[in-house]
Amino acid sequence: MWLNDDERTRARKFVHQGARCRYVLCRAALRSILCAELDCDNERLSFGEGEHGKPFALIDDTPAEISFNLSHGGRHGLIAIARDGRVGVDVEERTYRRDFDRLIEEVFTPSEQAELNGMRGCRRIVLFYKFWTIKEALIKALGTGFSLHPATFETPEAMRRGAPTAVFRFPLMPATQWRVEYIGSESFAAAIAYELPPMNC
Repeated sequence: MWLNDDERTRARKFVHQGARCRYVLCRAALRSILCAELDCDNERLSFGEGEHGKPFALIDDTPAEISFNLSHGGRHGLIAIARDGRVGVDVEERTYRRDFDRLIEEVFTPSEQAELNGMRGCRRIVLFYKFWTIKEALIKALGTGFSLHPATFETPEAMRRGAPTAVFRFPLMPATQWRVEYIGSESFAAAIAYELPPMNC
């Protein structure tokens, strides 16, 4: 069995069998990928957490020189691995939510709100999840959780005009560059963000 005791305990806490199966599959896939990348046995692999809850890999209780991130939404899962720099991913099923208007006011900037409120129906839902996954991937890459409020930064302008990727800097941390890519499909919304190497002056 790929999962350790803590993961199996967490899996048993899921009420719905479908959610339990998705959790087990995602964790097993993550362990399999990390073991292959790190050339280690599963028994040697464990996980720690950063200050804001972002997990990191340990080999024999020593932090591994690799960054990873995992997301699952509905029937979809997404794993990213980076040898250099931090990485974050988000995947979401596009489902209608009764609290769309409230969420738009809470997590988006005024210009993003205007863009979303100018659309109706399916186009609004698609754009909402595009913005949401891009912001979530960036926050997860940074590793701060929602201690960094998503309304404090905007989706890259180029991506709002239709570009699939852009270089991004957080307003309060302009020295670090991130590459963000929207990788959604007709079935789901998804984005990945990863840290770029420092530029040599």
